[in-house]
Amino acid sequence: VDREAVIDWVLSFQAHPKNEAELNNGQFYGFHGSRSSQFHSLDNEVTVPNNSHLASTYCALAILKTVGYDFSLINSGSILKTMKHLQQPDGSFMPIHTGAETDLRFVYCAAVISSLLDNWSGMDKEKAKNYILSCQSYDGGFGLIPGQESHGGATYCAVASLRLMGFMEDDLVFQSTPSSIIDVPLLLDWCLQRQAVDGGFQGRPNKASDTCYAFWIGGVLRMLGANKFIDQTSLREFLLTCQSKYGGFSKFPGQFSDLYHSYYGFTAFSMLQEAGLNSLDVELGISSIIP
Repeated sequence: VDREAVIDWVLSFQAHPKNEAELNNGQFYGFHGSRSSQFHSLDNEVTVPNNSHLASTYCALAILKTVGYDFSLINSGSILKTMKHLQQPDGSFMPIHTGAETDLRFVYCAAVISSLLDNWSGMDKEKAKNYILSCQSYDGGFGLIPGQESHGGATYCAVASLRLMGFMEDDLVFQSTPSSIIDVPLLLDWCLQRQAVDGGFQGRPNKASDTCYAFWIGGVLRMLGANKFIDQTSLREFLLTCQSKYGGFSKFPGQFSDLYHSYYGFTAFSMLQEAGLNSLDVELGISSIIP
């Protein structure tokens, strides 16, 4: 990887306000996901929304962290000041400044952004915490929004966000008390039931095992301190059936590989402590950075 080329490319996607006043125009000045969303002002001076996005901002900062970029060089002030515009009265986050859904995915993105920049001024943690708690379902898992079906990805976003914000301690499964902010025994039960008979993890009941949930569910169990309850041998065997002879990992056994499932296949093997792989920062979803 050409480190400098990667850094320059990622930085080219940051949206910058023209002046200090624009920080209060309601828009979010984070990172774009691609060139196609980098609109400019029209000739008649009518401003076109910049469409930078919370998920793209999370990805940009994660990439920069991975290649060792000095975050003190980033204009983090504009990111954090305008990220506050995206938090809704119920504590959830919208990913862009207008016209989008709000759910746990973007609470998680905001939490990671704040953690990576080591500055929590861009979000009201207490409101975000209360929104997350409202998403825990009767079965112990978390839905993307209150009242929605529990889902592996949403559950990861909930638990990782609470961990990053400092509301959940280490090895909580062995320390849970009646004062715990989430129902830990019920959550543990729901997660462990997601490992299917083929050894893989499913994202919801009655769904097929899928490579990526070895991270989404396996990561939750790791954060709870409960990864020893995973049948690691059968999980490893399942993941290997998803490995393509052309390289990488597929969603299901026997299919062609793709980048998304290849990435989460490797994160799963990292958590299984496969030789030759870096350790994983589970809450951030990226490789632990080696100084």
